[in-house]
Amino acid sequence: MNLQQQQSVLTIAMLAAFADGAKDDTEREEIRRIAQSLAAEGNMPDLPRLYQDVLLRRTSLESAAAALQDPTHRQLAYEMAVCVCDVDGRQTPTEREFLAHLKQTLQLGSAATDAFDQEEQALLNALDSATATTATKPGLPVPVPAAAPSGPSAAAVQRDAELDKSILNYALLNGALELLPQSWASMAIIPLQIKMVHAIGLAHGVELDRGHIKEFIAAAGVGMASQYVEQFGRKLLGGLLGKVAGKTLGNIGQAATGMAFSFATTYALGQVAKRYYAGGRVMSTAMLRESFQDMLGPAKQLQTEYLPQIRQKAATLDAGQIMSMVRGA
Repeated sequence: MNLQQQQSVLTIAMLAAFADGAKDDTEREEIRRIAQSLAAEGNMPDLPRLYQDVLLRRTSLESAAAALQDPTHRQLAYEMAVCVCDVDGRQTPTEREFLAHLKQTLQLGSAATDAFDQEEQALLNALDSATATTATKPGLPVPVPAAAPSGPSAAAVQRDAELDKSILNYALLNGALELLPQSWASMAIIPLQIKMVHAIGLAHGVELDRGHIKEFIAAAGVGMASQYVEQFGRKLLGGLLGKVAGKTLGNIGQAATGMAFSFATTYALGQVAKRYYAGGRVMSTAMLRESFQDMLGPAKQLQTEYLPQIRQKAATLDAGQIMSMVRGA
């Protein structure tokens, strides 16, 4: 992919992020920051301008698609857009209309998109079935009993140690998902973050529904649509998308040691959730966001330290395992 083609794909991803018209100022600011960061790291100075063009509606699907003549590039743009629209769960009518228009504009028939659409629907179905249950698949975190309210007992110390291990396991898994070449694999990252926060709440005796967890994640400053835009942007600029896994995983150093994303975001989010629920849920939104930002620095350093484990986990993941982990089977 040349520079213009990369910019066109990212433009389509941004258009998808704003397709439902529901993004607030915080989410818009986060996507703007991502555009600037990707531009700096990928030597793409026009990305901030592309963001403004999308936000101010100075560009269109037609103009972005015009630069994508290769069928594989068009397919990639469609897959990225679908994943961004799926970030909040099932697509809204507006998002479905946007994707139908995109598919027509990219001149993609069912033969080109059926396999991906089936994988995407299977993942959404797995997420739907994962309601409020915690993962019990071997190798994934299992909730531990809440400590007695009498103080920092041995049980409390053990609980914290188990939660730290659980958070690290989720971070390693999500870091590995970011490195997979399949675009839909990144869709599993947020559902797994939701399951992680749910397990942390249970460990402190708090039963959480999915709506509350999403509100907590947003309050911490982790934008859902912006997460996907950044994940796909880094995969795209790092040359990870569209490659065979066996040929890709040997060259992931730059992607994994750049601005830490899936690993660092998951790790920082888990640590903030642990503090929040251990402290009786009294932290303000400002305190949550400050705590999350404070944790990102150490989390980024940990990502580099755990690169071999992330690489190893990515090499062993397959579609069935990802579905099972999201479902909690």
